[in-house]
Amino acid sequence: MRLLFVHNHYGVRSGEEIMLERIVSLLRQNGHEVNTHFAYSADIQSPGQKVQAALSGVWSQTARRALRDQIAAHRPDLVQVQNLFPLISPAILPVIRDAGVPIVMRLSNYRLICPNGLFLSRGSVCEKCRGGREYHCVVNNCEGSLFKSASYALRNWSARVMGLYRKSISRYYAQTAFQRDVLIGEGYPAQRIDVIPNMIETKSDAAAWSRGSYVGFVGRLSPEKGVDDLIAAAARLPDIPFRLAGSPGRFANDGAIPRNVRLMGHLDAEALTRFYRDAAMIVVPSTWYEGFPSVIIEAMRNSKPVIASAIGGLPEIVQAGRTGLTPAPGDHHALSRAIHQLWRSPQTRQRMGEAGARRVRSAYTPARYYNRLMATYEAALEYA
Repeated sequence: MRLLFVHNHYGVRSGEEIMLERIVSLLRQNGHEVNTHFAYSADIQSPGQKVQAALSGVWSQTARRALRDQIAAHRPDLVQVQNLFPLISPAILPVIRDAGVPIVMRLSNYRLICPNGLFLSRGSVCEKCRGGREYHCVVNNCEGSLFKSASYALRNWSARVMGLYRKSISRYYAQTAFQRDVLIGEGYPAQRIDVIPNMIETKSDAAAWSRGSYVGFVGRLSPEKGVDDLIAAAARLPDIPFRLAGSPGRFANDGAIPRNVRLMGHLDAEALTRFYRDAAMIVVPSTWYEGFPSVIIEAMRNSKPVIASAIGGLPEIVQAGRTGLTPAPGDHHALSRAIHQLWRSPQTRQRMGEAGARRVRSAYTPARYYNRLMATYEAALEYA
């Protein structure tokens, strides 16, 4: 199959782009010809370029011409699109559709509904833009810049009013059923939205369960990641060591770190592998609608139980009582109880960790991902 992938890279490499690289590599390994059309937000530097990017996010004639030429030259059987903002824009979708090529869209976030894609404003869950009310992005100044907030709202509003997604996309695929249900609630066709969870390599030398010596956290140290709740929980459990690995951020308790909490900073790949293996459990105390955090399946691959907030799609990934626990989000009392419950029972941690490792091998392998993706592609070709 000849495929064309379209994506606007973010200013900083993201988990979404890591998955994009894995998908392209997987397809090529299975004999498919994959071409790409990429744009790079890191190229946007000057004020003039930022203004131009805001305009191109609504309608990029340059991207339309480039896609038309690329399709004519390579004649793909199918196009997969991901992020189109700000340099490509949804204006390319009718060009692809008019060329008779079906489009599959991978839904890495909630951008079809929420201008910033996160359902997150000022550190808290926000769904005010649902139902075609993008103006709330400006009213709330969700991006901390009225210019950015207005441009984000404008591009979402224009794409919705012109029906660029609904009229052009043959098939969508979400990462979780929660994400799929959100789109269905906004009127997107349920029969054309599949769920394809993320994948991870299952190494033959994957670590067997080990007792571990600390409670681990991996991710950005920011409020929506639940870092404040985790630190508050740690303060209630002074005899349990906590280790937080991730890029520095700003959170309410960053000036009052308990003595049993150690901030590890950013870890390279080798150090991060050791971090997972030496942890007793991994905690994902998020208070927002995560997409599909790779930290969860990475922990499961390393036979570690996971404590994740019962919010968004997280309870679909962490099976409560089987591969981990799912306390209420934003409740550091419930979080500390869950941590204490697992810490005092190595037998439970072993049972849950081994169940998680089995689940990774059955549900989240590249082979499983490939089969699901091929089913989505075939459905898109039939729809077209």
